[in-house]
Amino acid sequence: MNVMLVSYTPDPERLVAIAARQCYSPLGAAELAEGLSDEKVGDLIRTIIEAGHLSPTEHASFTFAIEGVSRALSHQLVRHRIASYSQQSQRYVNEQGFDYVVPPSVAANEQARRLFEEQMERARDAYRALVELVPREDARFVLPNACGTRLVVTMNCRSLYNFFERRLCERAQWEIRDLARAMLERVREVAPRLFSWVGPPCEVRGWCPEGKMSCGRVESVSRRLIAATDVAKDNGEAGEDEGR
Repeated sequence: MNVMLVSYTPDPERLVAIAARQCYSPLGAAELAEGLSDEKVGDLIRTIIEAGHLSPTEHASFTFAIEGVSRALSHQLVRHRIASYSQQSQRYVNEQGFDYVVPPSVAANEQARRLFEEQMERARDAYRALVELVPREDARFVLPNACGTRLVVTMNCRSLYNFFERRLCERAQWEIRDLARAMLERVREVAPRLFSWVGPPCEVRGWCPEGKMSCGRVESVSRRLIAATDVAKDNGEAGEDEGR
């Protein structure tokens, strides 16, 4: 898997701060950026995130070039609807020597890997034969979910929050979880404050929406949060005693 951040809104954190400032002040357009120090930018971002007022984050967009992923992943990715996608076409691109993604569980099992690779070769052979008999757009029907693909994806910041919340969860499928981690690393390089707080619900909110399907991780996260709160309380009480 290779993930590149190929373009993004210039100075995305400042833009979000300007949009947030408009919501809370009577300033005109020409005045919104005046006196907006880097510290103030950080304060405004923190304010809207803590308040859950995320509409200002929609003004910042990020575009990724993604390759070395499977069609199984892309079928999941496009379910995130507030985004723009351009995907390598199997109708126009000849797939006779298609690359494919091997799941880790398959790679770790010699028998499974051998069976998997045999099926990939059969799919290649069938595709090569079919393109001689029918249009390529029909021959592609024999191609597997494992078939490699490339995409260009654009999401605004708020859409990325939703994507990371859903796909960084341990319940998410392994490949799209790996993609989410890689995308988060890229955006944190250019907008660390906008993405400092994102993650699965168990980490961000201390609860799990998966119900009976929960991986159970929320319990350990909750214990850590309670322990951290107790430490903070103890430190506060100690400070008060010292003040007396």
